[in-house]
Amino acid sequence: MSTPLILLPGDEVPNDHLPPTKSNPLKLGPGLRLLSQPPASSKTSKHVLTATQAGLLATDAKRNTVSLQSFSNRRYIPTPNDLVIAQVHHSSVDYFHCMVTPHTAHAMLGQLSFEGATKKTRPMLKQGDLVYARVLSIGIGAGAEVELTCVNPATGKAEPGGLGPLVGGMVFDISTGMAARLLRASSTSANQSDVIDGLVVLSELGKKLEPLGGFEIAVGRNGKVWVDCSNAGESAVKVTVAIGQCLQGTDENNLDTSDQKKLVTRVLRAMKLA
Repeated sequence: MSTPLILLPGDEVPNDHLPPTKSNPLKLGPGLRLLSQPPASSKTSKHVLTATQAGLLATDAKRNTVSLQSFSNRRYIPTPNDLVIAQVHHSSVDYFHCMVTPHTAHAMLGQLSFEGATKKTRPMLKQGDLVYARVLSIGIGAGAEVELTCVNPATGKAEPGGLGPLVGGMVFDISTGMAARLLRASSTSANQSDVIDGLVVLSELGKKLEPLGGFEIAVGRNGKVWVDCSNAGESAVKVTVAIGQCLQGTDENNLDTSDQKKLVTRVLRAMKLA
């Protein structure tokens, strides 16, 4: 296996760091852009990839994927297939115009881009409403529009991760690096994510808050995390705030597994939840 490689924006990915050529297409994760690819008849890997952000190159030979694990920062660059939490700014005849980040142009979300949506059953979203969406396309060139969707284009279903409007709950800001870690953790088993990423804060919160009804979260690659604890009854607000504090504290202080557990215990005690 190749040694770890850190890339900066514009750096080209060396071919010896890419997975071996397979019959199935190479899949790109966040932080990378494809400039050219080998012909279908070629038996050698000659993909030309460049980095769009700084990060550590990560490859998965079994899934034939390559991506960049970004460092903790607040800047988000839309990438196709990213899951994001967007806020509706206004609507037009065919689209909801949504904010993905405060400093970029609005993304376009089709009013029928929801599971089972028709002109009569489409969600009636208003300014300020939140949606959990996937980046469908980013266009080409400066000022290109970003298009979002709340369904899987292949199935027409709100999958994976329960895409669609987010009702209730609260949203907390985290770094894009922390968002990537949380998404990786959600795509593997709890034990695997603990070992691979050193991220135990969610599993600790889950165990300690189970008697109060647990919680739901949605993580956006754009540095947003939505938390809903409506099952906690009168303690819902305190539980929600406690979870947000634990996630932000872990992120801002880059806590290891031991300190994450201590933080969870300390925050829940301060909120009189444990």
